[in-house]
Amino acid sequence: MGKYEFIPDVAIADLAFEVQAESLEELFVLAAQALFSAMVESGDVNPVEKVEISLESEKLDNLLFDWLSELVYLKDKDAQLFSKFEVSIIQNGNFALQGKAWGEKINPVRQQLRTDVKAVTYHMFKLEKNESGYFARVVLDI
Repeated sequence: MGKYEFIPDVAIADLAFEVQAESLEELFVLAAQALFSAMVESGDVNPVEKVEISLESEKLDNLLFDWLSELVYLKDKDAQLFSKFEVSIIQNGNFALQGKAWGEKINPVRQQLRTDVKAVTYHMFKLEKNESGYFARVVLDI
């Protein structure tokens, strides 16, 4: 079973987390969960509206960066938060992601909002295979 963990004191206007997972799909889901738990109490977001995301990249780390960046973009564009995710990744030369995210519109009256993530950054960004599966480090600009 994978996990994610926030890293304190990386930078003043940044928030960082690390993810360890047995599979790529689990890593991408956990990274998305960490992203949104930085923004809102996860139990406060009902998974009632589904968004489908298709991405492709030559490099796996860029695919993770693009996945998280797309979720931040959808949050900003549609004022929507997400709490449930599914990801499928295949490699045909490039890496292709088919993802689904479920959530709802931002409702500050009912949801305990934390911090507004502005962007995913390349600062200290890492995705690698290790003895336990896959590891990623992500720094968010807040």
